[in-house]
Amino acid sequence: MLERLTSSLETCPIVKRGEYNYFIHPITDGVPEMEPGLIREVTAAFIRVLDLDRVDMIVVAEAMGIPIGTALSLATDIPFSIVRKRSYGLPGEVAVHQTTGYSKGDLYMNGIAPGDRVVIVDDVISTGGTLQALVQALGSIGAEIADIGVVIQRGSADLGWPFKTLVRIEVLPDRVHVIDTGC
Repeated sequence: MLERLTSSLETCPIVKRGEYNYFIHPITDGVPEMEPGLIREVTAAFIRVLDLDRVDMIVVAEAMGIPIGTALSLATDIPFSIVRKRSYGLPGEVAVHQTTGYSKGDLYMNGIAPGDRVVIVDDVISTGGTLQALVQALGSIGAEIADIGVVIQRGSADLGWPFKTLVRIEVLPDRVHVIDTGC
């Protein structure tokens, strides 16, 4: 199970940024290229493991949540909302402040209403900063979080909220080691 994802992680390039070993992968970076079979595999796995019952909206963060959210939406007919990096100033827009291991900044959530039952889907979790911010913002709106799914977990982030991971990894200086698959 998850053979494409596992194989692509085990063979992806590693670059060093300061003291940090950074893995470059289509799911997390969109390069070298996004293989349709990989997206199908990830989508099918999320359909198996996520609680999608009576979900009103799939919520994804810009940018790499977009291809995953698109595929999951197409496969389930559940609409999705992209939490964007810029404000559009629409009525009901909610600013989401995020702090991750790599960046700080605001994201902007639109189209989520009180009482909406949502699933959050993200490409990777390292520190949990983005997902923690999304959970808090959805709570402030009054949305119900049905489930959270992450394709790749690096490290042992704690959201204070349960989430499902398709694959857990460790990034070594010269390669990615797949620790386990969650489904």
